[in-house]
Amino acid sequence: MKVSKQKFGLLCDGTKVNLYTVKNDNMSFSCTEYGATLTSIVLNNKDGSKTDVLLGFSTLEGYLNTKYCFGAIVGRFANRIGKASFVLNGKKYSLDKNDGPNTLHGGFDGYDKMLWKGKSIKGKNFCGVKFSRMSPDGEQGFPGNVKLEVTYLLDTKNNLTCFYTAESDAPTPINITNHAYFNLAGKGNIGKHTMQMNSSNILEVSPKLIPTGKLTEVAGTPFDFTKEKEIGKDIAEVGSGYDHCYVTEMYNPDKIRTSVPLDDSDLVEFCTVKEPTLGHEMSVFTNMEGCQFYTGNFIKGILGKNGSLYQNHDAFCLETQAFPDTPNHADFPTCILEPGQKMKAKTIYSFK
Repeated sequence: MKVSKQKFGLLCDGTKVNLYTVKNDNMSFSCTEYGATLTSIVLNNKDGSKTDVLLGFSTLEGYLNTKYCFGAIVGRFANRIGKASFVLNGKKYSLDKNDGPNTLHGGFDGYDKMLWKGKSIKGKNFCGVKFSRMSPDGEQGFPGNVKLEVTYLLDTKNNLTCFYTAESDAPTPINITNHAYFNLAGKGNIGKHTMQMNSSNILEVSPKLIPTGKLTEVAGTPFDFTKEKEIGKDIAEVGSGYDHCYVTEMYNPDKIRTSVPLDDSDLVEFCTVKEPTLGHEMSVFTNMEGCQFYTGNFIKGILGKNGSLYQNHDAFCLETQAFPDTPNHADFPTCILEPGQKMKAKTIYSFK
């Protein structure tokens, strides 16, 4: 197990941006201070070759010039907030309308475009990188000064664990996730990947993808992955592709969570994805109630790493998170971080 650091590039003001690489005997991942972004996840193949299963860019410039958040952290509130506003403690807060009339991933000034402070971490059976930054009161229109930490750890069992923590001096919505684009074959359409989800419901959404407040059963619909099936099997029946929040087994309708996650020791297995050609497999564990399943519906024509030209459905995203538009739904598990609390969200991407 080891961590190395090298220069990744310079920002326009001359600030140096570092790239960290973390390795065990079977795999490695790299990440950068720009956007606390995962830039690669490299797995060993059976024949001794290697495959990078993460879409992205070979240079810092690629990340500077994209709006698609490849591998980056999104927040202060990931996903959508309807009508780009919410009311908290009687006060209305107005946000950026960067997704039609709504806010997506925090607005125009996203966490993916911000420089984080990186620090190497090493333990007995793991090593990784911790990124931190202070989000000031009023940033993106949200209240409260928020101390943020994002930690990526790799252990000897090929688990890539993502920890997200936050503390605030004022009540504020919080919803942090990573926007990694996966392809377990390394390239090409992901339609032949198979997926099995431990999820019986998705959030019903409006045509603008804002939750109505209702949960919809997936049984008998193209959204049903309760039994293993190819991602591409029913994708033509859901419009441009999947972009829906699935409900994980952390959600308990009889005991709705009234505080942000404060304990990351209790996880559920959300899904397993398999790739038939190389045989790579990835399982996802989380302590969040939602996971946005997105199939790269709008990445056609993007020039990615090593000269790859990406097409729609060349990747899938599994963004573990609070339910979208939670600040406007009192009956959803709360996303409001209160002073004195420490939000602890956790996701594990486990590779075989």
